[in-house]
Amino acid sequence: MKRSLGQFQDAFIDALYQRPAPELDALTSQAAFAVYRNTVLKGCVDALCDNYPSVERLVGTPWMRAAAAEFAWRSPPTDARMVRYGAAFPAFLSDLESARELPYLADVARLDRDWLEVFCAPDGPSLELTSLMGMTAADLGSFCLRPHSAVRWHWFDTQPVYSLWHCSREGLDWPEELPWIGEGALLVAGPEGVVGLPLEKGGCAFLDACAAGCNLDQASTLALEAQPDLDFTDLLGRLLRARVFRPLCLA
Repeated sequence: MKRSLGQFQDAFIDALYQRPAPELDALTSQAAFAVYRNTVLKGCVDALCDNYPSVERLVGTPWMRAAAAEFAWRSPPTDARMVRYGAAFPAFLSDLESARELPYLADVARLDRDWLEVFCAPDGPSLELTSLMGMTAADLGSFCLRPHSAVRWHWFDTQPVYSLWHCSREGLDWPEELPWIGEGALLVAGPEGVVGLPLEKGGCAFLDACAAGCNLDQASTLALEAQPDLDFTDLLGRLLRARVFRPLCLA
Protein backbone atom coordinates (compact mmCIF):
# COMPACT_ATOMS: atom_id res chain seq x y z
CA MET A 1 0.00 0.00 0.00
CA LYS A 2 1.31 3.42 -0.94
CA ARG A 3 2.04 5.59 2.08
CA SER A 4 1.17 9.26 2.38
CA LEU A 5 3.86 11.88 2.88
CA GLY A 6 2.75 12.34 6.49
CA GLN A 7 3.00 8.60 7.20
CA PHE A 8 6.48 8.51 5.66
CA GLN A 9 7.56 11.47 7.79
CA ASP A 10 6.23 9.84 10.95
CA ALA A 11 8.07 6.60 10.15
CA PHE A 12 11.24 8.56 9.35
CA ILE A 13 11.12 10.28 12.75
CA ASP A 14 10.59 6.91 14.45
CA ALA A 15 13.64 5.58 12.65
CA LEU A 16 15.73 8.59 13.66
CA TYR A 17 15.00 7.86 17.30
CA GLN A 18 15.62 4.11 16.87
CA ARG A 19 11.97 3.21 17.26
CA PRO A 20 10.52 0.41 15.09
CA ALA A 21 9.99 1.50 11.47
CA PRO A 22 10.14 -1.77 9.47
CA GLU A 23 8.82 -0.13 6.30
CA LEU A 24 12.05 1.91 6.15
CA ASP A 25 14.46 -0.98 6.70
CA ALA A 26 16.00 -0.49 3.27
CA LEU A 27 16.79 3.11 4.15
CA THR A 28 17.86 2.72 7.77
CA SER A 29 20.18 -0.20 6.98
CA GLN A 30 22.42 2.14 4.98
CA ALA A 31 25.45 3.42 6.87
CA ALA A 32 24.75 6.98 5.79
CA PHE A 33 21.50 7.00 7.79
CA ALA A 34 23.58 7.33 10.94
CA VAL A 35 24.47 10.84 9.75
CA TYR A 36 20.81 11.85 10.08
CA ARG A 37 20.58 10.32 13.54
CA ASN A 38 23.74 12.05 14.74
CA THR A 39 22.67 15.41 13.30
CA VAL A 40 19.30 15.27 15.04
CA LEU A 41 20.83 14.14 18.32
CA LYS A 42 23.47 16.87 18.22
CA GLY A 43 20.80 19.50 17.62
CA CYS A 44 18.86 18.32 20.67
CA VAL A 45 21.97 18.19 22.86
CA ASP A 46 23.08 21.66 21.73
CA ALA A 47 19.61 23.04 22.50
CA LEU A 48 19.57 21.55 26.00
CA CYS A 49 23.01 22.97 26.77
CA ASP A 50 21.82 26.39 25.58
CA ASN A 51 18.55 26.14 27.52
CA TYR A 52 20.17 24.97 30.76
CA PRO A 53 23.44 26.92 31.03
CA SER A 54 23.53 26.95 34.84
CA VAL A 55 23.33 23.17 34.92
CA GLU A 56 26.15 22.85 32.40
CA ARG A 57 28.40 25.17 34.41
CA LEU A 58 27.76 23.20 37.58
CA VAL A 59 28.45 19.74 36.15
CA GLY A 60 30.80 20.48 33.24
CA THR A 61 30.24 20.08 29.52
CA PRO A 62 31.05 16.35 29.14
CA TRP A 63 28.61 15.33 31.90
CA MET A 64 25.92 17.69 30.60
CA ARG A 65 26.18 16.48 27.01
CA ALA A 66 25.99 12.84 28.10
CA ALA A 67 22.88 13.51 30.20
CA ALA A 68 21.36 15.61 27.41
CA ALA A 69 21.91 12.81 24.88
CA GLU A 70 20.18 10.31 27.14
CA PHE A 71 17.26 12.69 27.60
CA ALA A 72 17.05 13.42 23.86
CA TRP A 73 16.72 9.72 22.96
CA ARG A 74 13.88 9.38 25.45
CA SER A 75 12.14 12.69 24.73
CA PRO A 76 12.44 13.97 21.16
CA PRO A 77 11.25 17.52 20.41
CA THR A 78 7.56 18.10 19.76
CA ASP A 79 8.00 21.77 18.80
CA ALA A 80 10.23 23.18 16.10
CA ARG A 81 11.11 26.09 18.39
CA MET A 82 14.08 24.58 20.19
CA VAL A 83 14.11 27.36 22.79
CA ARG A 84 11.09 25.52 24.20
CA TYR A 85 12.75 22.10 24.15
CA GLY A 86 13.41 20.21 27.37
CA ALA A 87 10.49 21.10 29.65
CA ALA A 88 10.83 17.69 31.31
CA PHE A 89 14.61 17.93 31.73
CA PRO A 90 14.50 19.02 35.42
CA ALA A 91 12.31 16.01 36.29
CA PHE A 92 14.65 13.79 34.28
CA LEU A 93 17.62 15.05 36.33
CA SER A 94 15.80 14.39 39.59
CA ASP A 95 15.54 10.70 38.63
CA LEU A 96 18.98 10.38 37.03
CA GLU A 97 21.21 7.98 38.95
CA SER A 98 24.42 9.84 38.11
CA ALA A 99 22.95 13.04 39.64
CA ARG A 100 22.14 11.48 43.03
CA GLU A 101 25.11 13.20 44.67
CA LEU A 102 23.90 16.59 43.39
CA PRO A 103 20.46 16.89 45.02
CA TYR A 104 20.19 20.57 44.09
CA LEU A 105 20.77 20.02 40.36
CA ALA A 106 17.15 19.44 39.34
CA ASP A 107 16.05 22.60 41.17
CA VAL A 108 18.77 24.65 39.50
CA ALA A 109 17.44 23.28 36.21
CA ARG A 110 13.94 24.39 37.22
CA LEU A 111 15.16 27.96 37.55
CA ASP A 112 16.82 27.74 34.12
CA ARG A 113 13.45 26.54 32.82
CA ASP A 114 11.64 29.37 34.58
CA TRP A 115 14.04 31.81 32.94
CA LEU A 116 13.09 30.44 29.52
CA GLU A 117 9.36 30.58 30.27
CA VAL A 118 9.62 34.20 31.40
CA PHE A 119 11.71 35.01 28.33
CA CYS A 120 9.11 33.46 26.01
CA ALA A 121 6.04 34.81 27.81
CA PRO A 122 3.97 37.50 26.04
CA ASP A 123 4.61 41.04 27.18
CA GLY A 124 1.84 43.06 28.76
CA PRO A 125 1.08 45.99 31.07
CA SER A 126 1.95 45.78 34.74
CA LEU A 127 0.48 47.29 37.87
CA GLU A 128 2.04 50.68 38.60
CA LEU A 129 2.43 52.02 42.12
CA THR A 130 0.78 55.28 41.04
CA SER A 131 -2.47 53.45 40.28
CA LEU A 132 -2.85 52.69 43.99
CA MET A 133 -2.67 56.34 45.02
CA GLY A 134 -5.74 57.51 46.92
CA MET A 135 -6.92 54.01 47.87
CA THR A 136 -7.67 53.25 51.48
CA ALA A 137 -6.24 50.18 53.18
CA ALA A 138 -9.73 48.64 53.18
CA ASP A 139 -10.10 49.24 49.44
CA LEU A 140 -6.71 47.78 48.65
CA GLY A 141 -7.20 44.76 50.90
CA SER A 142 -10.23 43.64 48.92
CA PHE A 143 -8.41 43.56 45.58
CA CYS A 144 -6.78 40.50 44.05
CA LEU A 145 -3.24 41.12 42.81
CA ARG A 146 -2.69 38.75 39.91
CA PRO A 147 0.92 37.86 38.99
CA HIS A 148 1.88 38.72 35.44
CA SER A 149 2.27 35.89 32.90
CA ALA A 150 5.98 36.74 32.65
CA VAL A 151 6.69 35.98 36.32
CA ARG A 152 7.89 32.78 38.01
CA TRP A 153 8.82 32.08 41.62
CA HIS A 154 9.88 29.12 43.75
CA TRP A 155 10.72 28.40 47.36
CA PHE A 156 13.35 25.72 48.05
CA ASP A 157 13.13 24.51 51.64
CA THR A 158 16.54 23.04 52.35
CA GLN A 159 19.10 24.26 49.83
CA PRO A 160 20.49 27.61 48.59
CA VAL A 161 19.22 26.97 45.08
CA TYR A 162 18.90 30.62 44.10
CA SER A 163 22.53 31.34 45.02
CA LEU A 164 23.74 28.23 43.18
CA TRP A 165 21.71 29.15 40.12
CA HIS A 166 22.59 32.84 40.15
CA CYS A 167 26.35 32.33 40.55
CA SER A 168 26.41 29.64 37.87
CA ARG A 169 24.30 31.54 35.38
CA GLU A 170 26.20 34.79 35.81
CA GLY A 171 29.64 33.14 35.99
CA LEU A 172 30.27 34.60 39.45
CA ASP A 173 32.71 33.35 42.05
CA TRP A 174 31.19 31.25 44.82
CA PRO A 175 30.79 33.00 48.18
CA GLU A 176 33.47 31.76 50.56
CA GLU A 177 30.85 30.78 53.12
CA LEU A 178 27.52 29.97 51.50
CA PRO A 179 24.96 29.05 54.21
CA TRP A 180 23.30 25.76 53.28
CA ILE A 181 19.75 26.93 53.98
CA GLY A 182 16.51 27.28 52.04
CA GLU A 183 16.14 30.10 49.53
CA GLY A 184 13.50 31.46 47.21
CA ALA A 185 13.75 32.91 43.74
CA LEU A 186 11.72 35.36 41.67
CA LEU A 187 12.14 35.70 37.91
CA VAL A 188 10.44 38.53 36.08
CA ALA A 189 10.72 40.19 32.68
CA GLY A 190 12.30 43.63 32.93
CA PRO A 191 13.18 46.39 30.45
CA GLU A 192 16.62 44.84 29.87
CA GLY A 193 15.52 41.20 29.83
CA VAL A 194 14.79 38.53 32.44
CA VAL A 195 15.79 39.48 35.97
CA GLY A 196 16.39 36.99 38.80
CA LEU A 197 15.92 38.14 42.38
CA PRO A 198 16.05 36.44 45.78
CA LEU A 199 12.67 36.02 47.46
CA GLU A 200 11.94 35.02 51.04
CA LYS A 201 9.58 32.24 52.09
CA GLY A 202 6.78 34.66 52.94
CA GLY A 203 7.11 36.32 49.54
CA CYS A 204 6.71 33.00 47.77
CA ALA A 205 3.69 32.14 49.93
CA PHE A 206 2.20 35.56 49.13
CA LEU A 207 2.56 35.06 45.37
CA ASP A 208 1.17 31.52 45.65
CA ALA A 209 -1.90 32.96 47.35
CA CYS A 210 -2.26 35.76 44.80
CA ALA A 211 -2.05 33.27 41.94
CA ALA A 212 -4.75 31.17 43.65
CA GLY A 213 -7.14 34.15 43.62
CA CYS A 214 -6.84 35.35 47.22
CA ASN A 215 -7.38 39.04 47.87
CA LEU A 216 -4.62 41.13 49.41
CA ASP A 217 -5.84 40.69 52.99
CA GLN A 218 -6.02 36.91 52.63
CA ALA A 219 -2.70 36.64 50.79
CA SER A 220 -0.85 38.81 53.31
CA THR A 221 -2.22 36.68 56.17
CA LEU A 222 -0.91 33.51 54.50
CA ALA A 223 2.45 35.18 53.87
CA LEU A 224 2.81 36.11 57.54
CA GLU A 225 1.79 32.61 58.63
CA ALA A 226 4.58 31.22 56.46
CA GLN A 227 7.08 33.77 57.79
CA PRO A 228 6.00 35.60 60.96
CA ASP A 229 8.92 38.07 60.87
CA LEU A 230 8.15 39.16 57.30
CA ASP A 231 8.16 42.91 56.64
CA PHE A 232 5.10 42.83 54.41
CA THR A 233 5.19 46.52 53.47
CA ASP A 234 8.76 46.13 52.22
CA LEU A 235 7.83 42.94 50.33
CA LEU A 236 4.89 44.56 48.55
CA GLY A 237 7.01 47.55 47.58
CA ARG A 238 9.71 45.29 46.10
CA LEU A 239 7.16 43.29 44.12
CA LEU A 240 5.52 46.43 42.75
CA ARG A 241 8.89 47.88 41.73
CA ALA A 242 9.70 44.60 39.99
CA ARG A 243 6.43 44.92 38.01
CA VAL A 244 5.21 41.51 39.14
CA PHE A 245 1.44 42.13 38.97
CA ARG A 246 -1.08 42.72 36.24
CA PRO A 247 -3.06 45.98 36.32
CA LEU A 248 -6.00 45.96 38.73
CA CYS A 249 -9.43 45.13 37.38
CA LEU A 250 -11.66 47.79 38.94
CA ALA A 251 -14.91 46.69 37.28
